[in-house]
Amino acid sequence: MEQRALRVGIDVGGTFTDLAALESWSGEVVVRKVPSTPREPHRAVVDALMALVAGYESPPAIEFLGHATTIATNALLGQLGLELPRVALVTTQGFRDVIEIGRQNRSEIYNLLVERPRPLVAREDRLTVRERIDYRGAVLVALDDEQIARVCHEVARRKVAAVAICLLHSYANDLHERRVAEALTAAIPGLRVTRSSEIDPEYREYERCSTTVVNTVLAPIVERYLERLQRDLRDRGFAAPLYVMRSDGAMANASQILARPAAIVESGPASGAVAAAALGARLQTPRLLSFDMGGTTAKAAAIVDGLAQVATEYEAAGRTHSGRAVKGSGYPVRFPFVDLAEVSAGGGTIAWIGEAGSLRVGPLSAGADPGPACYGKSDRATVTDANLVIGRLNPHHLLGGTFAIDASRARRAIETLAGQLAMSVEATAAGIVTLVDDAMAKVLRIVTIERGLDPRDFTLVAFGGGGPLHVCALADELGIARAIVPAHPGIFSACGLLGAELGVTEVRSVLSSIAEIDADEMDRRFAASEARARCVLAEQGAAPSTISFRREYDGRYRGQSFELTIAYEREPNVVEDRFHSAHRARYGYHVPGESVEIVGARLTAHGHVASPTAVPPMPRHPERSRRTAPLRRRLWIEEAFVEAPVFDRAALGGDPQIDGPAIVEAYDSTTYVAPGWTLSLDGDLLILQRGAPA
Repeated sequence: MEQRALRVGIDVGGTFTDLAALESWSGEVVVRKVPSTPREPHRAVVDALMALVAGYESPPAIEFLGHATTIATNALLGQLGLELPRVALVTTQGFRDVIEIGRQNRSEIYNLLVERPRPLVAREDRLTVRERIDYRGAVLVALDDEQIARVCHEVARRKVAAVAICLLHSYANDLHERRVAEALTAAIPGLRVTRSSEIDPEYREYERCSTTVVNTVLAPIVERYLERLQRDLRDRGFAAPLYVMRSDGAMANASQILARPAAIVESGPASGAVAAAALGARLQTPRLLSFDMGGTTAKAAAIVDGLAQVATEYEAAGRTHSGRAVKGSGYPVRFPFVDLAEVSAGGGTIAWIGEAGSLRVGPLSAGADPGPACYGKSDRATVTDANLVIGRLNPHHLLGGTFAIDASRARRAIETLAGQLAMSVEATAAGIVTLVDDAMAKVLRIVTIERGLDPRDFTLVAFGGGGPLHVCALADELGIARAIVPAHPGIFSACGLLGAELGVTEVRSVLSSIAEIDADEMDRRFAASEARARCVLAEQGAAPSTISFRREYDGRYRGQSFELTIAYEREPNVVEDRFHSAHRARYGYHVPGESVEIVGARLTAHGHVASPTAVPPMPRHPERSRRTAPLRRRLWIEEAFVEAPVFDRAALGGDPQIDGPAIVEAYDSTTYVAPGWTLSLDGDLLILQRGAPA
């Protein structure tokens, strides 16, 4: 008899922690949703697993556990209980202030009193050694043992939690960094040491130093979190290997994450884009817009040619303005991440009255505790309360009846704002929804129009607890004619963890014009990278037959200060043509005849823990329902109440065609079909089309 087993994905969000589990014996996906525990995020993971196994008379074994977490981001943002540890930095003499000087980017150009991000290493903990290596790797000033001994003594005296080592041009020759690291490890057993030549072996001193320092600061926090989580899992009898989502949408096991915690700063948002890409592959739809609206934020990403768009650098813990990252407000981290635009616009985003007496929404959020007013713990109006007042949400309960809603409390919270605005409660609630729709439409424009993409060429995929409520308004705003709401949209990001691949990324500096590159030498370097990546993936349990590689170059016009990533090719002319095309697509122009310089050689490797054919990209079997006939509910539309049908998503069958306005309720989310839109069913997907389908 075949052993019953579960493949589980758990995504920790700001308000809820979502779980999706694939049953090996049935192919069905079971979902659970529990409140997040911000002060002890690992506890919600265990709570979700306990809620899962409670549904089985004889709990099956868990063979795979994928996890997406915001622990790293929260630590850098200063969350209570995640205080950053004291760390030291060892760098080349004369370069101790690189991490503070940075690039002179000002996050607020016209603010004379603007404050830069607080350095993660205090100046007195930045130690220097006399040594020098040039950009080609030649040793100009040798590092002597006396310098190393002094550093070891100073580090021991300071009793720091970890040490970052970033010596000048170590990407070209890591000899001196290795000597310092080996001496520190021998002199201070148990000390965490991070070398820049291991974490980020690329040129640009500031970005390499910042990435190394961020990795060093996060190491003790992430290690403590994963150790507590794994201990609690073992204590409850869960012995499955733990895999964590990285910022680039690939997975790595816990031991790999402990070596490179900076790789999970954007772990949480990445899994939703991965799930959207898998949906696109299933539907053979190469262009999708991933839109995820949760309890605290809304995130957007573009899926082009079946792949989530990936950027190579971002600023951790930086601010955003209208969905755009504010340069100079965070800590640069040079690690691939899914190119997301994010805005503080979620179900828990708080509405308030500004100084000019105008209605404002965000950026503050009620989070999981106290949550929206309708959760019964707060009296501040949120986006969720506004949707409830205008009739889009169930006035009695959510989560299939397991989560009670206090509609009267939500109405009183909106009334407080309405009184100050001299408007009706319904008009005020509708205004809140309109404002948050406008904020979320901006992030969709950022990942399309501002990237040289036409949103009208895309299908919008809406998920998260709030995405399906706002999908029609966002599609109208961008001229998108078709949208999809997947099965279990409120747990879609967790579903993305079920089929995510293991991944390894390795980048090596090249710094050479295309004409000077030796194609045979580059082939040997890529082959060596592939051999290393294959070993790392195999150690994590990747099936050899599933491992694949992608070779790429990071190129630029000579003299530019930014790069574009293009597919590798042996022939220089082909590489040059690809770069010109990529530059024209991104920036609207190219420079024929201009010399193209290759800055780095990038290898990306992927593999599956199990055969990908055994892992469906998302659930195909929504939960069953007892209600078959639609109810009726009053919806506030264009300054008046309108009677509209309310359908149970699990009861939809056959080939229904539902004209808006209408509501479709499910366990984990509610879909609003706006006037002028038509909803149909395609297997487990809700298809929204502007106007009647052809």
